[in-house]
Amino acid sequence: MDFIQQLQVCVERANGALRRFIEPQPFQNTPLVEAMHYGALLGGKRLRPFLVYATGEMFNISPQTLDAPAAAIECIHAYSLIHDDLPAMDDDDLRRGQPTCHIKFGEASAILAGDALQTLAFSILSSAPMPDVSDRDRLAMVAELAQASGVAGMCGGQALDLEAEGQHVDLAALERIHRHKTGALIRAAVRLGALSAGERGRDALPILDTYAESIGLAFQVQDDILDVVGDTATLGKRQGADQQLGKSTYPALLGLEQARNKARDLIDDARQSLSQLAAQSLDISALEALANYIIQRDK
Repeated sequence: MDFIQQLQVCVERANGALRRFIEPQPFQNTPLVEAMHYGALLGGKRLRPFLVYATGEMFNISPQTLDAPAAAIECIHAYSLIHDDLPAMDDDDLRRGQPTCHIKFGEASAILAGDALQTLAFSILSSAPMPDVSDRDRLAMVAELAQASGVAGMCGGQALDLEAEGQHVDLAALERIHRHKTGALIRAAVRLGALSAGERGRDALPILDTYAESIGLAFQVQDDILDVVGDTATLGKRQGADQQLGKSTYPALLGLEQARNKARDLIDDARQSLSQLAAQSLDISALEALANYIIQRDK
């Protein structure tokens, strides 16, 4: 099975898990829950669930156990996109080739849907079946996702990003924004997969953190490149949106070719980290394939 097939299997599995967790919610067929379905299941690459599954399965954890953390992290990601698209944030009208949540359902329903998906994520992690995961490890997963989602992670990064609009920031400041806004949740996905394996996963966290931080930053560099060279139809969102908002980007600071070189260097760092896990007889093929995909993708 090649990587695109692996990714499609993950998309279908993660979508199935999301439906199972959203469908029992009360107030089905109301704008609120319809907006939750729309925001969570509109599409997407499911890279964060893929990282949960790939990391957990590297330690022989079953997909059934990993469904909960995979769905939980995607709920957080979906909520962040719904809120990120709002007029008070990036004011986008297109997401994954479709109208953004607030365009389709109105701002109030979009805000509430994001709030509800955020709380659902922690409900899933705290109570969904996770065979063979200890209470200690389940609690660590809840704490990990909370840390990555809040001021120390994604929300803090979004605040820094908004503050930097229309400003010229240097490379160090730009990396600080993206290590929080994008990188924190990618790192959390890897850590959730590892924590599902108990002590075996905990022992590998320093290596996995290096891998996750490298691919997280590479993902953002590639996003910035695609904002310059991509097209709206392929991207599923407005091409050139970052430039219109006056955001500093890697191509703007480094030039397009140097930005591409930076992305490649980061992926090389990620591969080097994985080689340490391969030396422990762990199957790194899925994580390595994802690293390669990050800088080869066109959307």
